[in-house]
Amino acid sequence: MLKNSKPRDRHPPRARTVVPKRAEWPAKKKRRRGFLSSLLRGLVAALVLLWSLAALLLVALRWIDPPTTAVQIERRIESSIDHTPYHKRYQFVPLAQISPDLQHAVIAAEDARFYQHHGFDWHAIELAAEDDIEDGRLRGGSTLTQQLVKNLFFGTSRSFLRKGAEFTLVPVAEWALGKRRILELYLNVVEWGRGIYGAEEACRAYDRTSARHVSREQAAALAAVLPAPRRRRPERMVRYSAIILERMRQMNW
Repeated sequence: MLKNSKPRDRHPPRARTVVPKRAEWPAKKKRRRGFLSSLLRGLVAALVLLWSLAALLLVALRWIDPPTTAVQIERRIESSIDHTPYHKRYQFVPLAQISPDLQHAVIAAEDARFYQHHGFDWHAIELAAEDDIEDGRLRGGSTLTQQLVKNLFFGTSRSFLRKGAEFTLVPVAEWALGKRRILELYLNVVEWGRGIYGAEEACRAYDRTSARHVSREQAAALAAVLPAPRRRRPERMVRYSAIILERMRQMNW
C-alpha cells in the first residue's frame, strides 16, 4: 500500500441544499404586496360601484315606486330556508291616500323631529348611546330616513360596514327625495307584520279598512307595532298607543 494514498471516505457526499439568493426575497415580497394591493383596489372599486348604484336608485325613487325591498327579499329567503309558508301583501299608495292621523302617529312614534333634522337626529342618537329609557322602552336613534335606507338596501342585518354605507346614503336620500317623498316611501315599504308591508295592507289586515279611512286610535295602535312588527299586535299595544296619542296632542296633531 502506498504511503501517500488517502483512505476512502466511507460515507457518500451529502446533497447540497440550495438556498435561494437574498436577492430573490425582495422580489417575492414585492409580488405579494402587488397582489394584495390589486385585491384591495378591486374591493374598493366594487364598494364604490355598489354605493353609486344605491345612490342612483335613491335618485330614481323620487319618481319610481319600489317593486320590492331588501327586507322583503330577506323574508322570502328566510321562509325558503325554514320551509315555512310566505305570502307577501304589498300595495303602494300615494301619500294623499294615507290618513294624516296615521302619518302623524308614525312620526310621533318613530321620529318626532322628522321635519327638523336633515337625516340624523343627533339628540336621539346621543340618548340611545347612553341607553336612556323612556316610558320603559329603549329609545332608538334611527330616523325615518335612516330606517328607509336600511329597509331598501340592507335588510335587518347589523354591521359596521352597513352602518357606514347607511351613514353616507342618508344625506343622498334627504337631498334627492325630500321629506314628503321619504315619508311616502317609508309608510309604503315598512314591515307591519309577517308578510305585511306598507300602510294600506296593514290597515286592511288589522282594521279591515283602507289607509285613507283609518281612525286616530287605530293609527296610534298601528304605529305602536313598528318597533317590533313580527312580535307585536295592534290590539295589545293599548299603553304604548296611548303614549303616541299624547305625543300627537303635544305636537298639535
